[in-house]
Amino acid sequence: MHLFRRLQRPLAALLLPLLLLAFNAPAHAALVGTGDAAAAAEGSAQRQQLLTLLDRSDVREQLIAAGVGPNEARDRVAALSNEELNQLASRYPELPAGGNSLIGAAVFVFVLLLLTDILGFTDVFPFVNKTAR
Repeated sequence: MHLFRRLQRPLAALLLPLLLLAFNAPAHAALVGTGDAAAAAEGSAQRQQLLTLLDRSDVREQLIAAGVGPNEARDRVAALSNEELNQLASRYPELPAGGNSLIGAAVFVFVLLLLTDILGFTDVFPFVNKTAR
């Protein structure tokens, strides 16, 4: 008990400046523009559309055949930036529907794996030059 009382003041003198430095981060606030809010909402809708596509059984089977688990694919979709989501969304109308879903799923998986490989999250394709992080 006496040891604690003797060390109380030096310990407090040491910890007080450390705590002040740790919790002295300035707060930044800014207005969010309409364009930024709309882009975030659009990105969220596109991300949800991709996740819905991943819920389809035929797409899930193709992902598993390519060696990508459904949870890993969901993680990759979550890691995509808004620009990458826009690129994928612009290709939706081009992808075949119905009878050619195998080709569409294969193209989707290829583009998804290529994007994650370029970003350095995976190492699937040896011909991709990785970006330095």
